[in-house]
Amino acid sequence: MKKGFSLFSFTEDADLSSKFSLVKRAGYDGVEPVMSENGYLNQRSTEGEILGVGRLAADCGLEIPSVGVWSLWENNLVSDDLRIREKARDIVKKQIEIAALLGADTILVVPGYVGCDFASRPERIRYDIAYDRCVEALMSLASEAERSDVHIGIENVWNRFLLSPLEVRNLIRQVGSTHVGVYLDVGNVIYTGYPEDWIRILGTCIKKIHLSDYRREQAGLGAFVDLLAGDVDFPEMAKALREIGYDDYLTLEMLPNYKQFPDVSVFSNKCAVDLIAGMAEGKDVALGKR
Repeated sequence: MKKGFSLFSFTEDADLSSKFSLVKRAGYDGVEPVMSENGYLNQRSTEGEILGVGRLAADCGLEIPSVGVWSLWENNLVSDDLRIREKARDIVKKQIEIAALLGADTILVVPGYVGCDFASRPERIRYDIAYDRCVEALMSLASEAERSDVHIGIENVWNRFLLSPLEVRNLIRQVGSTHVGVYLDVGNVIYTGYPEDWIRILGTCIKKIHLSDYRREQAGLGAFVDLLAGDVDFPEMAKALREIGYDDYLTLEMLPNYKQFPDVSVFSNKCAVDLIAGMAEGKDVALGKR
């Protein structure tokens, strides 16, 4: 099982050369760049600029298995405003293009929100209308993903929407494309449920996994903590991954990252990533045992 580091952990204007080098020195196999409105990958990025990001990663010995996106919080895929919905679809189409050029097989997509605490001008969308719009958007984007052989992985995020793995599974079945699935963030689940349940219910719908951890007795974004310091039951999560036969990337996301010296998180959580990956592979992971 391969291990990755997500650049969601850093700002959208992060220096890729230094971050890629850092990720490689820490011993990761891959890195997840993130598209944004004005960052190193954006809707105006040319083919040459995108390929340049790929060369930087390759020069560091890193794969790019997936591409994230920041700007779908400001451009709600299920907005009441048709112009915003169309812009959101264009963002996803650009993500697909970027992923194809970088050799990534998955993009992380925020599937819209019913309510949001992260957007500068958040909307309030009626839940059933949001659901119908989400299905429509994903069905229209599926053909783009299929042509490029890139998977759309909708992420479980704090969007007050798609709160149950049963609901997500039904949505994926309704969309009806093998190129539309789930990008599961195990720490995000703790707010409302248990990641091992999501894994067993969603099964092969899961395209990629973000590793994060969350502490229930705290609140808000500040409750995200280092791996193994929160309430994700990683042994049970790993068991569930073995049961469904998952053998793809486990990608660490530190969001929010450390207030001071955020680069440290690349190294400080690597031991935990290795341990979790070992459990998911069914290895004896007793610390200190060779």
